[in-house]
Amino acid sequence: MSTGTLFIVSAPSGAGKTSLLKALVETEERVRVSISHTTRPKRPGETDALDYHFVAQDTFTGMVEAGAFLEHAEVFGNYYGTSEAGIREQMEQGNDVILEIDWQGAQQVRARFPGTVSVFILPPTPEALRQRLGNRGQDSEAVIQRRLGEAREEMSHYPEYDYIVVNDLFDQALGELRAIITAQRLRQPIQAERLQERLRSLLK
Repeated sequence: MSTGTLFIVSAPSGAGKTSLLKALVETEERVRVSISHTTRPKRPGETDALDYHFVAQDTFTGMVEAGAFLEHAEVFGNYYGTSEAGIREQMEQGNDVILEIDWQGAQQVRARFPGTVSVFILPPTPEALRQRLGNRGQDSEAVIQRRLGEAREEMSHYPEYDYIVVNDLFDQALGELRAIITAQRLRQPIQAERLQERLRSLLK
């Protein structure tokens, strides 16, 4: 079985990446979204070990000291990390794994996995981003303004990514994500590993 590809998907808060990735996983075989560890509290409707591994600060710190994380970062005063062992296990099973992380984590992952494919998701307009953040109904105006500032910082790192997808029309953005994964799977080194027996037969 061929080894899967590691994908990074980043976006500012409110760009809709979580909804896109959920739809992608539901419709694409051999695609898994990595479940990160975090110290932030659960939001309404979230489930431990499904949305995140919610852990205490002391637990997270211990994992950092043990070298358990492929990457970790502080975002909005909370900590997030990706288990390296979990990622490698999924890839060895032939699954493509998606890391839903910010630009700081992306830089750390690229240093460890040079073949990682990265995608940045943008909102269509500043007004759309502001509206999406406000529609959550979970944050105060002060928090929304802070998130807008953080979004501008996040989006300034788009040149570091291999692909850009604009999430204006949901189905179109989803189709573009599928196209990126399909193109990666068809690259010669990956196909050569996957089609070893067929190629040997054809070249006899």
